[in-house]
Amino acid sequence: MFKGTPELIAQRREEIINACEELYQTMSFREITLKEIGNATSFSRPTIYNYFQTKEEIFLALFEREYDRWNEELTGILGSYDSLTKAELADKIAKSLTNRAQLLKLLSMNNFDMETNSRQELLTSFKVSYGASIQNVCSLLQKFCPDMTDGEIQTFIYIFFPFMFGIYPYTAVTDKQRAAMKEANVDYVYQSIYEITYTCLCRLLDI
Repeated sequence: MFKGTPELIAQRREEIINACEELYQTMSFREITLKEIGNATSFSRPTIYNYFQTKEEIFLALFEREYDRWNEELTGILGSYDSLTKAELADKIAKSLTNRAQLLKLLSMNNFDMETNSRQELLTSFKVSYGASIQNVCSLLQKFCPDMTDGEIQTFIYIFFPFMFGIYPYTAVTDKQRAAMKEANVDYVYQSIYEITYTCLCRLLDI
C-alpha cells in the first residue's frame, strides 16, 4: 500500500473508483482493464497497484460505494417517518432502488469471481456495507411492519436480496435483446426497476 497521507490515499482511491465507474457506463466488465482505468486517471497506471491489486478489487470498491449510497437512502426512510403503511414502505424501498441502477447492474455481474480475486480485507470491508443494507431493511420492517415475526423478516430477506440480482437484466434491455425476444416470439412485458421491485415487495408484504 502507498505510504501517503490518509487524505491523499483516499483521494487517489476515489479517483480510481470514479474512473472505473465512468468506463462502466459504456464498457462491459470484461472489456475494462487496469490499463483502461489507468488511462482515465491523472497518474501513471503502475500507481494503481499501490491501492488495488486487481481489476476485481476496484469493482468491489465501486460495489461497496453503491451499497453505502443505498444505505444512506434506507436510513433516510427510517429516520424520516414515524409510520408507514406496507404499501407506502414498498413504494419507498422501490424508489430507493430506482436511484441505484448501478448497484443493480453490479449485482447482475459474476460476483463470485469479483470476490475471489480480491484481498480478504477489501472483501470484509465490502461485506460490512452489504450487511448494513440487510440490517437497514430489517430495521424498516421491524419499525413499519410490527406484525411481522422474526421468521417472516428472515424469509423476506432471503427472498428479496436474491431477487435483487435479477432486477437489472429484466429491466435494462438493449434493442438487440428486444429484437431477439420478438424474433423468438417471446411475449414479454417490460417493466421499470420501480414496477418490478414494487410488485415483488407487495407480494412479500402480503399487500
